Amino acid sequence: MNPADAVPRGHSPADVDLSVSVGTLRLRNPILAASGTFGYGLEFAHLVNLEALGGFVTKGLSREPIEGAPAPRVCETASGMLNAIGLQNVGVRAFVAEKLPVLRKIDTAVIANVFGYTLEDYVEVIRVLEGEEGLAGYELNISCPNVKKGGMQFGSDPGLVSEVVGAARIAAARRPLWVKLSPLVTDIGVIAKAAVEAGADALTVANTYPAMALDHRSGTSKLGNKTGGLSGPAIKPITLRLVWETLRAVKAPIIGLGGIESAADVLEYLSVGATSVQVGTASFTDPRVSERLVRQLPRALFEANMFTVNEIRGRFSAENG
Repeated sequence: MNPADAVPRGHSPADVDLSVSVGTLRLRNPILAASGTFGYGLEFAHLVNLEALGGFVTKGLSREPIEGAPAPRVCETASGMLNAIGLQNVGVRAFVAEKLPVLRKIDTAVIANVFGYTLEDYVEVIRVLEGEEGLAGYELNISCPNVKKGGMQFGSDPGLVSEVVGAARIAAARRPLWVKLSPLVTDIGVIAKAAVEAGADALTVANTYPAMALDHRSGTSKLGNKTGGLSGPAIKPITLRLVWETLRAVKAPIIGLGGIESAADVLEYLSVGATSVQVGTASFTDPRVSERLVRQLPRALFEANMFTVNEIRGRFSAENG
């Protein structure tokens, strides 16, 4: 017998299996970099081994280029930060011409974040991307105002969610389709069901929380916009609850997002039912945080006497209903 064969599985952290499946998409580990915090991925290539990650989600792509919000675009808050980037991006056609050829060479899952202000916007962006190689799937940002419906967020009404997800699925998307839910809803389970029934393969929970930061001396906003999106450790307890509530409503895979900085944070999200996670704000203070979490996760699981990611997934829900 080969001595190596006699060593029991799980003998060391190196034996821990981090691979996960988000629907039909297989990832080498559950750590992804979140949209809006990782550029198009290329900006971090000199700092991070992108192929060590489970994947990353690109900056949101729109039908036409968007210049974004005025400066300042970010400001620090207690246990977090506010951002008001304004969805700045080069537009989907420039992305295909300038960014995607390089991204194709990276051996990891590249998810294109897609947004729009009409159903036609979403469909057109995906239609353009469908004709190109190098992407593993799409993530729909439905926290955008529908200009044809008086500015109501697509993600705030189950009927609108069904329309936009159904349009993307039926008219354009053949790749896996993730839907990034808004936290600003009365019942996230209702929204989750609408997305899944319309064709979502997985759900990202959740987007940032609208918030403000003021300078009382000048009476002005600390951002170029009056408001921005709150992210970081401050939102983690709220988003953990949303992941749990989403899991109780649907069977689809969930990607947890909000305040993740440590391996313990990752395990908490997995425990309440997430299949994988996205790391966002932490990348601003430590650009290598995603890769660091990939290295730390095997030991964290090993110390909890677990040898696959699947062993912890949904543990809280299984024990607490």
